[in-house]
Amino acid sequence: MLKIILLFFLSLFLLYLVIQGVRCFVYTQKAEQRLLSYFAKNATLSYGNMSYIDIGAGEVILSIHGIFGGYDQAFETLKDKTDSYRIIAPSRFGYLDSDILGDGTPKEQVESYVELLDQLEIDKVYLLATSAGGTVAIRFALDYPERTKGLILYCSAPPLLQKPDTYIKYQGPPPFLCNNYMMFLISPLFEPIMGMEESTIYSMLPINKRFLGVKIDASITNPDMAKNYEQYNIEDLQVPTLILHAKDDRLASYLDMEQTVSRFPNCTFISFETGGHLMAGHAEEINQALSAFTNP
Repeated sequence: MLKIILLFFLSLFLLYLVIQGVRCFVYTQKAEQRLLSYFAKNATLSYGNMSYIDIGAGEVILSIHGIFGGYDQAFETLKDKTDSYRIIAPSRFGYLDSDILGDGTPKEQVESYVELLDQLEIDKVYLLATSAGGTVAIRFALDYPERTKGLILYCSAPPLLQKPDTYIKYQGPPPFLCNNYMMFLISPLFEPIMGMEESTIYSMLPINKRFLGVKIDASITNPDMAKNYEQYNIEDLQVPTLILHAKDDRLASYLDMEQTVSRFPNCTFISFETGGHLMAGHAEEINQALSAFTNP
């Protein structure tokens, strides 16, 4: 009887895996079609290709996406603002057909952005960065203040208050999870673990076209502000900064950001009690803050 019960539950589990596999295939195909709807462009740079979206008119915002992102995630952050801003939304190294310069360090990512802006004949931009993209945006503002009008950190990875004795060298999901099926399989855990809706998985697919970018973020981008602490002289920033962060963000620490805000010399810090990593429910407040920041 025990064997029959075990066999029954094993059969149910295997059936669940098969059903999820079919659903994953269907939604991955839909995601592939969704990417086509963005009509992304391709820039041929000195080291290879970069995919990007360029749409809108007005002040230019360079949108720098986070982990599991791409031009789609970078654009979605600002998609309702194309009437007021020109949005440049590139895919960072290893995401959605963007090639990799060197090792893919934040400094090299910045160099690729500058080359793209030169090609587009854009002199200065506002930088808006989400999550892991914050490291790259901070690096850009430090290295190219003459090309930066302002720095906007949107639930971003925070710089450290002081140099750490140790740091985690791989800051991201284990590689075996970074594929379409495995990530789809664990998506019901997004809410209890990360505070993000299960449906977030649909915007992450196809993960196989983002895998190299995730690997670079986990091993190079995310640890960089700890590994090279001395190279992130936040106190030397020459541009104004707007920081937006939710207190219940489970992926980018609000407490760490709150503590390190004092390092930013010209900073407006706006916090929300709720909203999570995506700051859901605060679109109006964010729009007002963005408008005030870009139209001083």
